[in-house]
Amino acid sequence: MSRLPRIALTSGEPAGIGPELCAALARAAWPCELVCFGDRALLAERAASTGGSLILHDYARDELRAHVPGELRVAHTALGAPSQPGRLERRNASYVLSLLDAAMAGTVTHEFDAIVTAPVHKGLINEAGIAFTGHTEYLAAHSGITRPVMLLVAGELRVALATTHLPLRAVSGAITAALLREVLDVLAIDLTRHFGIAQPRILVCGLNPHAGEGGHLGSEELDVIAPALADARARGLDVSGPVPADTAFVPAQLAGADAVLAMYHDQGLPVLKHAGFGRAVNVTLGLPVIRTSVDHGTALDLAGTGRADVGSLEAALALAIEMANRRR
Repeated sequence: MSRLPRIALTSGEPAGIGPELCAALARAAWPCELVCFGDRALLAERAASTGGSLILHDYARDELRAHVPGELRVAHTALGAPSQPGRLERRNASYVLSLLDAAMAGTVTHEFDAIVTAPVHKGLINEAGIAFTGHTEYLAAHSGITRPVMLLVAGELRVALATTHLPLRAVSGAITAALLREVLDVLAIDLTRHFGIAQPRILVCGLNPHAGEGGHLGSEELDVIAPALADARARGLDVSGPVPADTAFVPAQLAGADAVLAMYHDQGLPVLKHAGFGRAVNVTLGLPVIRTSVDHGTALDLAGTGRADVGSLEAALALAIEMANRRR
């Protein structure tokens, strides 16, 4: 390998725990070049307020520098308005998105090998008049990608979502044969590309209780999901199901699967977060770049206290480095 992977780290919502987690992350040793996108003064202030010093350096593209514990290279973007821990400020919504835009632009052009994102506050961005449903959808739209897939990883447990940030009443109508075909293709391709699994085995949940009980508790399994899985098998994918979601995560089922595909957000993620909250990683599949993130939100109540757990961001960075090394 000619050089260490260069990772873009976005510091997220400035009033949340993101900036201090980035500072905590930088105090450890990492086999990469680590570049944090954010306001330099904010990062310095949060590092100091949470009990540790941190030496900040301006990022220069042509300067190759392995990460040094206790130091952090910063791609500076000025805040839109002063920020205090725990107090949201709408004028910083555009600042948060500008960090994502800059990191994405640099990764698409191969300046960076992966993006790791600290949490943002969806509500604040929407209240500022900017339509935003989440990192996954935003980065996909800015990449020209129509079918991103959200994958959560906790150790060997991998859970992907057929639909993401939708009201529950909209889920059934969103699950179509075309959607499942695209999601399964992205999931299979990226399990190979990012995780080195030659022939991924995918276990697919039904939508309804008991996977529809043969049509007595809903027809989506018979009308949409089962035919989509038959089509996937005919195309060479190793998929099984639809299985009832309440038994999909028992050890005997998981032993035969490399990933589980849940039909909606709260069908799959509660199980994964119970198994690995604070150490789980959110991965966006289907992008032209590698992107990982934390499994939690901005935790405004913890911001500035020094009590926020850096574990999920550590896991996100470790997985991004692993994925970047696999692709290079």
